[in-house]
Amino acid sequence: MDEVPTQSLPSGDEIPVVGAGTWDIGGDAVKESVRTALDLGYTHVDTAEGYQNEAEIGEVLAEHDREDVFLTSKVLPSNLHYDDVFESLEASLDKLGTSYLDLYLIHWPNPAISLRETFDALERAHEEGLIRNVGVSNFSRYQLTFARKVADVPIAVNQIELHPWYYREELIEYCQRHDIVVEAAAPLARTELFEDPVLNDIADTYEKTPAQIALKWTLRKDAVVLPKSSSADHLRQNIDLFEWELDDDDVARIDDIDRMDNVYMIDVDDDIYGIPP
Repeated sequence: MDEVPTQSLPSGDEIPVVGAGTWDIGGDAVKESVRTALDLGYTHVDTAEGYQNEAEIGEVLAEHDREDVFLTSKVLPSNLHYDDVFESLEASLDKLGTSYLDLYLIHWPNPAISLRETFDALERAHEEGLIRNVGVSNFSRYQLTFARKVADVPIAVNQIELHPWYYREELIEYCQRHDIVVEAAAPLARTELFEDPVLNDIADTYEKTPAQIALKWTLRKDAVVLPKSSSADHLRQNIDLFEWELDDDDVARIDDIDRMDNVYMIDVDDDIYGIPP
């Protein structure tokens, strides 16, 4: 399998455009999923303290050269005070068995905690080499605008829900104007879009799966995709995206699907703290 293409981050680091998502997988299942993904040629693994699977992932990473894997984790929105950020980060590093993260994200914004305080902690962690890139997750355009004003370290990434049923074009364009890489969480709408008639029609044309069509569409939007699976066949299909292209007309057909139908994004004022997707 060909090497997975990358996008450049403000630091100059390269982030592979397909990563192994690990939300809602734990125990032996996440170990098998990550081990299989790395054996298939994935070089990008995404986790979070809220996923409660960092220790298992760390066991698998110990079998590989750390420098060969782009590793992301996230801090819970309940842990965004200065000292709490460091406590969470140190716990994640310990569980993952590494001295640094390639990318560390604020998992959700928390209006009850000063964003400046959080970024002060992230800046120090960055200066100390504990994290190579700083980013956010589930931030709106308004929240990103404020974050950019208070952050003294570049915001490298915004990880958001993005898929053909939830095409957030204005937010994507804002991120790209400001050199913020968009990562697509739940790029398959947690399997809900597998029965979509347009995706299935296009999949038949290309002799691909609806999942592959959805992922390829997202890549065409210059986003990084983070599909998750416990199936070796699906992991293989989810990375088999680079020796074929979607016709522009088919991209436009998928653009037109957009139902603004999200599978996990909720209002940041809701009681999400400590239990993020």
